[in-house]
Amino acid sequence: MLLLLLAHFLKLRASEHERLSRLDTASSAAGTSDSYGDRPSGRSSAYTRRENRLAALSSRTEDDTSRDYKKLYESALAENQKLKSKLQDAQVELADIKSKLDKIAQQKQEKTSDRSSMLEIEKREKRALERKLSEMEEGMKV
Repeated sequence: MLLLLLAHFLKLRASEHERLSRLDTASSAAGTSDSYGDRPSGRSSAYTRRENRLAALSSRTEDDTSRDYKKLYESALAENQKLKSKLQDAQVELADIKSKLDKIAQQKQEKTSDRSSMLEIEKREKRALERKLSEMEEGMKV
């Protein structure tokens, strides 16, 4: 945006300079050599100097902005690489934690299934012992 405004300003200055040059040419062609005739040429040289300074400034500004964009691009690229590296590390860590959680859940499920199978075995043994006890009591009654 700034570059567009600067370019527009330079175009306006160039057209003004061109107009003053035409005035200077017209006044020297008319043969006027009074103090006013000298003034447009002095102005035109001042305008030329100013125009040259602005042109140099705009080219330097364009170079600076292109360098700034390059620096910004490089820094953004470096930042993206760092973030990608961190993301990969986090994904590896997440996968590791998930596998650990799966192992723990599996162990817990195995313990639960072992516990339930132990409870089933104990219940069967208890029933078997109760049957034996009742059989023995029946045998003692007879």
